[in-house]
Formats: sequence, C-alpha cells, structure tokens
Amino acid sequence: MEFFDIVIIGGGPIGIACGLEAQKKGLTYVILEKGPIVNSLYNYPVNMQFFSSSEKLEIDEIPFISKEAKPRRSEALEYYRRITTSNKLHINLFEKVTSISKTDNEFMVISDKNRYASKNVVIATGFYDIPNTLNIPGEGLSKVSHYYNDPHFYAGQKVAIIGASNSSVDAALECYRKGANVTLVIRGTEVGQRVKYWVRPDIINRIKEGSIKVYYNATVKEIFKDTISINTENGLEMLQNDFVLALTGYKPNFTFLEKIGVSFSVDEKKIPSYNEETMETNIKGVYLAGVICGGMDTHKWFIENSRIHAKMIVGAVLEKQTAVSL
Repeated sequence: MEFFDIVIIGGGPIGIACGLEAQKKGLTYVILEKGPIVNSLYNYPVNMQFFSSSEKLEIDEIPFISKEAKPRRSEALEYYRRITTSNKLHINLFEKVTSISKTDNEFMVISDKNRYASKNVVIATGFYDIPNTLNIPGEGLSKVSHYYNDPHFYAGQKVAIIGASNSSVDAALECYRKGANVTLVIRGTEVGQRVKYWVRPDIINRIKEGSIKVYYNATVKEIFKDTISINTENGLEMLQNDFVLALTGYKPNFTFLEKIGVSFSVDEKKIPSYNEETMETNIKGVYLAGVICGGMDTHKWFIENSRIHAKMIVGAVLEKQTAVSL
C-alpha cells in the first residue's frame, strides 16, 4: 500500500490541474482515472466543438493553441494528453476507485487494482457517467442510447432524438447531414436557449424548412422494436423508428459521495456541502473539484470557471500541514 499527501479521483482537466498544482508545491499525489486520460472528453461526440474558447480551457497557464477560436474534441484530447505526459504526472489509468473509508485522520482509497492511504482526497469525477433516464417501457432496448458518438452510424436510418440541449441539437444536425431521417422530441416549447449561439439558428432553420421534424411540448411514452409512441399536444402518435438517442443530460455519482458521508442540499439540485474558500466538504480531508460541485445544476461549473479549484485545494492542504507542524 502506498501513502500520498493527496489522492485525486478523476483524471479529467480539473483532476489534471489538481495534480499539476500538487506537483508544483512538492506534495506527493496520485491521480486515479477509470478510463483513458480525460475519459469524459474522450467519450464526447467525435465532431464536438466546445462552447468555450481555447484560452479558457487552459490549465496552469499552459497555452492551448487551436485551429479555430473554439477548439474541437480532438484538439482538447491532444492538449490534455501532452500536459499529462510532458509533466510526467503520476496518473494511473483504467483504474476505478471502488471505496473510500476513513480511520482517525487517514483515508483508505481502494481501487480495482490497488490500495492507497492518504490524509486528503480530491474528488473530481465530473457528471458524465450516469445518464438521466426516461423511466419508460422499452428504454432498455439495444436501439436506445444515452450517448451519441458518430453520425455515420445513423445514415439512412429513422432516428428520434430526445432533448433540446447542445448535445441533442448537434446530434440532430450531424445525423441529418449524413442522411438520417431525424425527429426531435422536446419537452418544452422551444430549442434550448443555452444551445451554442452559432448553432441555434441552424437547427431552427432546418426545422422551419422541414428538414428536421420536431415535436414541442412532447414526451416519448414507450419505445418498441420498430416504432415509438409520443405524447403530443394533439394526442398520442406512433412513429416508425430505427434508433433513439435519449440525450436528456447526466448527473454526478451521488451514491459514491453519499457512501463517503458527503451531505447535500435538501432541494432537487442536490448540491454537495463544501467550503467555498477551500472546497473541503463536511468530511474533513475530502475536497470537491470541478462540475461535481454543482450537483444536478451541471451548468454551474465547467472547465473555465473551476480551474481555480486546484489552487484553492492545494493551498488549503498546505495550510493544514503547516498548522500541524507548528
């Protein structure tokens, strides 16, 4: 078993930023990532373009140069990979943390490969792992996916896309342009206002011209092998269907946090408890970093405004160490 000053769970951009900061300050650390480097970004759609400009995705003031002002997934993967390798960060990939327990003032972090002891644990696991499910009959069919990757797969197919966010709109436009017959099912009255400003006019115009069919104020009632049923303003409708992309958002792994003992707000946002100056939770020595801090409000924190968490957390850890040594 190895001992570290900090064990960082999650090797995304913010987890990497925490590792960089710990390394700069002379702390021993390890980053545990259940997949490849920046696993969540790796699982984004292949053609995805960020809303943020490249300089706002930079960590540790390391320049991020992209072809366009707003970089694409492939450029982000290259950027964060090069940071990880060139700085020789201590990161263990394809290693999933299964439990965290505390005895006295020390944590035991157990993964599917090893055990680690540490005085401090940073959780930077994001929110992309657990989809918001529809909880309707047929959702478990193989034709249904909560993730979208490559539009080529859907060429020539009848595809229903559920949702009105960036992921839904990007998928609808890309699949349509690869020859899919696309239908959008939107629970609200319009395409989401948070959709990228250079993309939203495109989807609205495709809907107006009839290239992409849309049902507003509608929900999918049931999914069958070759059809789906939709509750619409005009009653129940049945549509021929080959694939369903239920892109209805994602949520943090609340169960994992609850097992550690982290408390949450009592409202539907389920925001975890933490000190806004140090990012330390109600469990002394456990810190949160990145989008996980927003609970169900996954639009509150993202890379560009949570990069500061690394300095805040490492600063708090160093301050505690200094206080103990005095």
